[in-house]
Formats: sequence, C-alpha cells, structure tokens
Amino acid sequence: MQPPTADNDTTPHLEAGTPAFWRTNLAMFFGGFATFAMLYGTQAMLPVFTAEFGISPATASLSVSVGTAGLAVMLIPASILADRYGRRQIMRASLLLAAIIALGCAMVTDFRQLLVLRALLGIALAGLPASAMAYLGEEMAPNAQNRAMGIYIAGNAMGGMSGRFLAALIAEWASWHIALAALGILGSVAAFVFWRNLPASRHFHPRAAAIGRILHDARSISRDKGLLLLFLIASMLMGTFIGLYNYLGFHLSEAPFNLSHTAVSTIFLLYILGIWGSTWSGRLADRFGRHNVLWAMAATMGGGLAITLIDQLPVVILGVALCTFGFFGTHTIASGWVGYRAREQRALATALYLCSYYFGGSVLGSLSGLAWHFDGWTGVSSALGLCVLIVFVAAWRLRRLPPIAQQQHTNR
Repeated sequence: MQPPTADNDTTPHLEAGTPAFWRTNLAMFFGGFATFAMLYGTQAMLPVFTAEFGISPATASLSVSVGTAGLAVMLIPASILADRYGRRQIMRASLLLAAIIALGCAMVTDFRQLLVLRALLGIALAGLPASAMAYLGEEMAPNAQNRAMGIYIAGNAMGGMSGRFLAALIAEWASWHIALAALGILGSVAAFVFWRNLPASRHFHPRAAAIGRILHDARSISRDKGLLLLFLIASMLMGTFIGLYNYLGFHLSEAPFNLSHTAVSTIFLLYILGIWGSTWSGRLADRFGRHNVLWAMAATMGGGLAITLIDQLPVVILGVALCTFGFFGTHTIASGWVGYRAREQRALATALYLCSYYFGGSVLGSLSGLAWHFDGWTGVSSALGLCVLIVFVAAWRLRRLPPIAQQQHTNR
C-alpha cells in the first residue's frame, strides 16, 4: 500500500457549515459511535455472562477490560502507521476489521473464545481514535476544529450509551448471542457510512516510520509543557469519570436512596448531556478560545461532583449531570488542543493523550474502590475531587501559556 500524497499548503481547509464539513462530521460521528458501542456494549451484559458461563463478576468484566487494554496497547503503533499510510486509510481499515470481529463474537461457544475476540476487537479499533484527532486537526479550518471535535466526541458518548442499552435490552428479551450480533451489525452500518462519507485527506504529509524520527517526535512532545499538561488532564479526567460511574450504583442502592438495579442503570441516560456538552463546548471554544473555556468546564465538573454529597436524590442526579456535562466538555477541548499544539507530531501526541486517558481510567477507576471501602461515597467523592482539582490547576496553567511559536491564532 502506497502512502497518499497531499496537495500543497494552499489547498483550503474544511470550513464550518460547508457540505464537505458536514459530510466529514457525519462520518466521524458514526466512527466514534461504532467505536464506543462495540467496545463498551458488553458492560451491560456482565450479569448474563456470569450466569451463562458460571464465572465471577470480576472475570465477566474481562469482556470489557481486554478490549480497552488491546486498544490502549495499539494506540501508538496505530498512530505510527497513520503517519506512514494516512489517517483515512487506517481509520477505514480499522472500523471495517472491527465490525467483522464484532460479528464473530456472536458465534463463540465459550468465554475464552469471547475474550480472545474482544481483545482483537480492541486492537482493531485502535486505528480510529489514534487517527481521528490528527485527521480533524489537519483537515478542518482553525475556527471549525473545536466544533468538529465536539461532534466526534458526541458520537463517542452516544455510542457508549446506546451500545450498553441496546445490548442489555436484546440480551434480556432474546439472548446474548443476538445482542452481540446486533453490536456487530451496528458496527457494520457505521463502517459503511464512514467509508462513503469521509473525504480523502488533502493536508496529510506521509512520514517514514523510522525509529529515529519517532524518538525525535517523542523528545519534541516531551519539551512542550502544554502537551504534558494536556496528558495529565486526560488521565485525571477519565479516572474521575470512570470512578464516578463505577461506584455511583453502590451509593444509590444504599440508604437513604435504596434504588433497584434497574432504576440505577437509567443513570447512563445522562450520557445524553455528554452529547450536548461536547458540541456546545466546541462552539464555545471556537468563539471564546480553548484557554477561556477549558478551566470553566473543569470547574463545572468539580461543582457537580461536590453536590453529589447531598443525600437528596434530585440533587445527586443534578450533580452527576453537571459532572457528566463538564467531563465531555473538558475532554472535547483538551483533545482538540492536543492536535493543534502538536502540529507535525499530532498523530503520536494524540496517541499519547489517549494512552493517558485510558490508563488513567483503568488505574484511578480501580483505586477509587479503596476510597469506597474506607469511607463510602464521601471517600470516593473526596478522592475524585482531588483529581478534578488537578485538572482545574492544569487547565489554569494552560491558560497562562504563550501561543505556539509562529501560530498566533486567537484560540491558541
């Protein structure tokens, strides 16, 4: 496969509101939707796997964690391939291969087979998130980048919510085999829409996958204080979000709430606010600048987390809603900022951002269980509050950094 060639630098970027802009965002929305639907869809079926295969809940949870682990491991290799062969090519191949593997998951006969295919699914999916931010950073006009990133992350949120609920509903009324098949069909439809609508890259310049060049890029990234702060934000951000939803169910099932499992599961509907938060924060950042909006979104997240300490159900729901809104808004702006700051190293930088993101979610999401064991919801919210404080301080530091050399765009 030969790497694509790019037009010269006078080729116009995609402006907000144009037909090409909306076609691109339709494709990216479906790509993000399929990625998160296929990756997290089995989370809603963990009790089914426990009963079907006679395994513990912890073992059943591997159906999710092996996929995310495979994705995290492959992010940097996928970004290197994207630098060599093109963002569009890698994303299209990634989504198509993942859809085929997802359909294969419906045919397994034991849990070990399912784990192998789920790990392969995560590996296959890595090409899309590893390339998506870099693609949008290269192809979108500066004043349209945040909006495009918001739409892509809104697709992530919608996929994460829809995949869980669709799988749970079908598994309850039919079988887990059919539920997994539905996730595969969903991924296949998304891959079709993605292939038909994503425009060819016009500003991609292939870069050789040489060890020396990769090490040079890594050193360049490590010298950028702004990128290091954004990586820190990613790890703390996802750790807070995973920790919040991991232990919220335990909190709401106890006194004084005593909610049933079904009632608790509806809390995932608050992901809808994430869809709105992603697109709205992108528009705000395009209008007022990333540096003026990022810290405000982090503060919203912290405020929402704080009021979940009040033992009144409507107030707790409001707090979770604000935290969810702030999370997706912060992630939208931070992830878009990585692609802008990294410039030539944007593929590797976005891969490092996502590695930080998933690593933080895995580690902090588990460690917050110690806080739950020590002091219940008060302990969890206090530990997660510290993470949000770190996000806020890092966002404030970013606000004070000077603009990138030779680039004086007002959004920085």
